[in-house]
Amino acid sequence: MKALKQSEVNELIQFHQSGQFQLTEKKAKSLLEDFPQELILHNILGVALEAQQKFQEAADSYRNALKIQPQFAEMQFNLGSVLYQLGDVAGAIEQYQKAIQIKSDLVVAYFNLGIAYQSESQFDKALSAYRKAIELEPGFYEAHGNIGAIHLLQGEFDEAVKCFQQSLNIQDHARGHFNLGNAYRNQGHLEEAIQSYRKAIQMSPDDAEVCSGLGDALWHQGSIAEANQWLRYAVAIKADNPIANYNLAIFLHDNKKFQEAYEFYGASQFKDWEERALYCLYKTKQFDIFEKELNSAILKKNTSPLLATLSTHFAKNFKKEDRYKFCPNPLHFVFHGQVDELKDSKSDLLPSLLRDINEADIAERMQSRLVNGIQSSGNLFKRKEPSFKRLAEAITALIKKYYDQYKNEDSMFIQAFPKTIEFSSSWFVKMQSGGHLSSHIHEEGWISGAVYLAIPQQKKHPDEGGIELSIDGDEYPRMHDDFEKKLYLPQAGDVVFFPSSVFHRTIPFSSNEERICIAFDLKPANI
Repeated sequence: MKALKQSEVNELIQFHQSGQFQLTEKKAKSLLEDFPQELILHNILGVALEAQQKFQEAADSYRNALKIQPQFAEMQFNLGSVLYQLGDVAGAIEQYQKAIQIKSDLVVAYFNLGIAYQSESQFDKALSAYRKAIELEPGFYEAHGNIGAIHLLQGEFDEAVKCFQQSLNIQDHARGHFNLGNAYRNQGHLEEAIQSYRKAIQMSPDDAEVCSGLGDALWHQGSIAEANQWLRYAVAIKADNPIANYNLAIFLHDNKKFQEAYEFYGASQFKDWEERALYCLYKTKQFDIFEKELNSAILKKNTSPLLATLSTHFAKNFKKEDRYKFCPNPLHFVFHGQVDELKDSKSDLLPSLLRDINEADIAERMQSRLVNGIQSSGNLFKRKEPSFKRLAEAITALIKKYYDQYKNEDSMFIQAFPKTIEFSSSWFVKMQSGGHLSSHIHEEGWISGAVYLAIPQQKKHPDEGGIELSIDGDEYPRMHDDFEKKLYLPQAGDVVFFPSSVFHRTIPFSSNEERICIAFDLKPANI
């Protein structure tokens, strides 16, 4: 009976190791015609197919191998890997678990199992798998990094920093510095984030995502010229990188280079690029193209605050029907109330908040719409200070009552309201005399608002320091002035929140007193 020669196997391995994957595939298939029960041939064929991204064929090869030897842990792992590439996460998890049952110390199976669970947002199971991988191999720096990434996603920024630093202590690597930069940025430490991004670039100068991250951070720090260089360099490195194109478009958008931003939004095809591209068309008064693309977008998306803003303004501007039914009559959904604990003279919450705003290590960020004021970086409600956590809890309770008030309304804004109140962003704004914010919306929010900690009392005009809400703003092109507006005059302890599609601005004030508020956004996790 003819036997497979070791020299034939060695030749196949050499072909594969030299990157000749098509030749490896061809030779392996030829040998399998004579030796269909040879396990190693199925394995080599699977690996060669996988290298060519022929994942379905690779899966078939691994399954053929497992028919011959079902208790082959590494082959179960290989099958799990290609199933994950095919988008069959449940199938991948099943194969990784089978591999672990056969070989309980197969470290890479625990790691990949963690990745699969993480992709499904099953974070507790992912953490357990990563920790088991580290238990078996303490120097598994990628597992430490992935644990940090989960902490980052869950808003546990201090824990994320520790994990990323631990990963870097084991192995100095570019992705580790990039991840650490992201964690610092979420903490509000822009300078530390920038330094981490620079270290990542030193090690991986052609990583478009890292270069774009550095550019974006520099922009928010106020280093506009250098930010422009890095954001453009990121796109030059990899012209089809979605994040690089999107970040550059956002930067150009903010700097009023709308036509150029429009092109990069289109190149990105990322996140809310369609709505932002529409914004650029509207601002440049390309109304015919705008209307055509608006009608197309309306058919695809029913939960976009920015699309609602544009559609409502366009309809009112040109006296047409508003075809987007996300939030009809958005000013109907404005809430003006108070945080009782801030009004209570016996409570220490208000002085604690003011003290932490003035004394805590919180970096500032550039805000082009803010005049005579400063804005914090990071997410205040995710910080460790108890005052911010207490305030977040109080606002959460108010938002739940707000929903109960409107829950029977026939509006997608209410129907898709966040089931869990999670603040996607929160920051303080401190203004001095003449301070104000120009009209804008929060494109990435669902509910937006502010709680007021200090309001100037000495006024030359009663409207000073107030907040104006409208369906018109941000210098949108206007064919007339018939747009509804509402003015609120909050006092310390008050809170105002509204659909994120509503324009809002601060009325300038002349007093030498400070105006201090904490602004916030929340949005559904799946939007």
